[in-house]
Amino acid sequence: MNWVEILNKVIDYIEDNLLEDITCSQIAYHVHVSNAHLQRGFYALTGLSIGEYVRNRRLTLAGHDLSVGNEKIIDVAFKYGYKTPESFSKAFSRFHEVTPSQARRKRVHLKSYNRLTIKIILEGGSVMDYRIEMKEAFTVVVMARVFTEDSATEIPAFWGEYFAQGLNEQVIPAMGVCGEVKSVGKDFRYGIGCPEEMVEVVPDGFEKWEIPAGTWAIFKCIGAMPNAIQAMWNRIYSEWLPQAKYELVPSYDIECYPGSDVDSPDYVSEIWIPVKEK
Repeated sequence: MNWVEILNKVIDYIEDNLLEDITCSQIAYHVHVSNAHLQRGFYALTGLSIGEYVRNRRLTLAGHDLSVGNEKIIDVAFKYGYKTPESFSKAFSRFHEVTPSQARRKRVHLKSYNRLTIKIILEGGSVMDYRIEMKEAFTVVVMARVFTEDSATEIPAFWGEYFAQGLNEQVIPAMGVCGEVKSVGKDFRYGIGCPEEMVEVVPDGFEKWEIPAGTWAIFKCIGAMPNAIQAMWNRIYSEWLPQAKYELVPSYDIECYPGSDVDSPDYVSEIWIPVKEK
């Protein structure tokens, strides 16, 4: 299944479960990709997070229900996953620019966010510097932390703490490794560290992760962090994956940071993603 088919399958799953308590991890499990790949790829192609898309669709349907039906506002709020009428009213008013009560009136204008269908339109070509490599299993030494879908934005702060605590003097922060998603839970692990051969003794608090043998698509990024690597992630999902003869496999994602001058416009980093031929 190619990347566009996967994302359209994601949208099908969301639409079929809009009244359920769905999470990004459940969706990722359903389409057999990692949570991180799913969220990055969805945003790269739609400009929305999965949470934003779900919220927009639910509020669209809630507006329709209130405008044509007789359900109580509190019942509509619970129907679309809001725990209190106050939280529903706040979200509804922000989206529709009218309150739920006003939505019942005739000739009130409501907003509608229609179901997405993802298509790729090819435009002017541009060069992406990447290579495909087969690698044997290897081990990394990392300081790891558990994140959730909601706390993933705290990963940059984790890097800041790593340097603030002087951990970079114990284990060189040459890699950011996103742990493999193995369940439908919300948690995933993220580690900062380097290959085992660069560490003489594993310090307290660090752990070893075994990265399995496999095929990697390795993308070269040039530019200051974090903008350069974020831009490359977007290009991978919006330009490379829809046309590549490879597809993602659920495993570890790796960002490599050689050297230390990460603010230089000439800084070179890499993104490694595990793939297999279609």
